[in-house]
Amino acid sequence: MTEGMPVKPYTLIEDERATLLMVYTQNGLVRGEVITRSAIRINTWLRTQAAPEYFHLYNTKVVMQGLTGNMQTHSYIEYFIPTHQVIAYHVAPPATEPYDYDTTEPNRKMEAVVAIIGTFQFKGHIRMAAHSNTSRYLETTREAFLSLYDIDIINPSLPAMGTIHTPMALLRLNSISISPLQDKISNPAT
Repeated sequence: MTEGMPVKPYTLIEDERATLLMVYTQNGLVRGEVITRSAIRINTWLRTQAAPEYFHLYNTKVVMQGLTGNMQTHSYIEYFIPTHQVIAYHVAPPATEPYDYDTTEPNRKMEAVVAIIGTFQFKGHIRMAAHSNTSRYLETTREAFLSLYDIDIINPSLPAMGTIHTPMALLRLNSISISPLQDKISNPAT
């Protein structure tokens, strides 16, 4: 065993891979490794029949908001999160996965938004029809999950976290708040 290398609490079998994820819940953030079949696309995992009942993560770092609002950090070898509590997740940078759309598809645009998850702000883009806008998109979509692209994630409660940039995240649509991002806020009084 090489010194300084963490011991893996799992053994991968043929056709499995470990992927480092960042998982957001209403109360915090969990960073850990998930084991999936090699064919599973992590970026669309919860949209498929292969979606798990629990996110089973290894070698986790957990940052949770305490009852008094202070942030607490814990580490666990194994950690289970009920999938219905997962509000957002993405592959931990610098790793990436392919986008979940065809970049050559016509009549599509990216709309800049900020999605709020607890104390986290996800500033990114929603891909939608060229003639749509954020309001129409949210009123008409029947998807449980929203793909957000080219994202900068911040948490004003955790300034030491800095900015996390990720190409894509999957967000539970009924558990987030969204605001379109504009160059300036319009004031109806002027």
